[in-house]
Amino acid sequence: MKKLALFPALALLAVLGTDAQGQPAPAAPPVTTTTVGANLNITPKRVTFSPTQRTATVYIFNQGTAPATFDIALIDRVMLPDGQIVAADDPRHKDTAKPIIDKLASAKGMVMVAPRRATLAPGQGQTIRLRVGSVPADAKSEHRTHLTVTTIPPANVGTTAEDAAGLNPGELRFQITSVFGLSIPAIVRTAPPDVRAAVENPRIEYAEASPAGGSGASRTPVMAFDLVRVGASSLFGNVEVRPAGKRGDPIGLARGVGVYTEIDRRTMRVPLTRAPAPGEKLEVSFIDDDTSPGKLLATVQAP
Repeated sequence: MKKLALFPALALLAVLGTDAQGQPAPAAPPVTTTTVGANLNITPKRVTFSPTQRTATVYIFNQGTAPATFDIALIDRVMLPDGQIVAADDPRHKDTAKPIIDKLASAKGMVMVAPRRATLAPGQGQTIRLRVGSVPADAKSEHRTHLTVTTIPPANVGTTAEDAAGLNPGELRFQITSVFGLSIPAIVRTAPPDVRAAVENPRIEYAEASPAGGSGASRTPVMAFDLVRVGASSLFGNVEVRPAGKRGDPIGLARGVGVYTEIDRRTMRVPLTRAPAPGEKLEVSFIDDDTSPGKLLATVQAP
């Protein structure tokens, strides 16, 4: 069975044992752990430039309880067939994803962004301005990069001299600094969009899944299918799964689903609130949330 969700955890483990002579090892020293980080919000979640719209603004907001400095950069990223988005220069994917990376039409050299760094107090926001500059005459119909906002650890990160002086004998102190970042696509279209899609190979699977924040895993029905980009432009929209021919709330929903231009299709797995009844047909729909929000782009019945 597949596992749909994995929840990372950080654990400090203290192990008591014996020394080389078989004598009981001394007790582990007391440990003090402090976590430092920022809570960042960014809106909108996607920026698209057209031949007539060459400027955009993005707003970031420090929702944390401490001041934070953010680095603002454009980074090229690609989408893998499983929907994972990775940096194009990530050495871990240099070989396996090379054919996909080679197809990326980068907009990094077309887009200008300001400011490049911002220091925000708790509850403070900053407007980021993006503008498309010169576009090569041989540019493709769609180029993309990612606006990436990353926290910069404070200069005094770690244990200061004052902190060290305050340690009790035998005490260990750790400070964990979270480096937090958000990335949104910035898409430059040089021609009218060609947004077309298809849904193929729908099938019911079952997976062991744990609810967010819950414990234990349960057998969960999943609608698996391929979302196919038929047109020249990228896709961005929502997936809805319903009993065929019925309206009302979907029994499966995935919002903000994209297929970028370096891949033709991606594999989707949408958890369902219930399994289909014997003989019941399900309908999988992909609805545009890009050029024509609300427009049905593709639908298919699952056998």
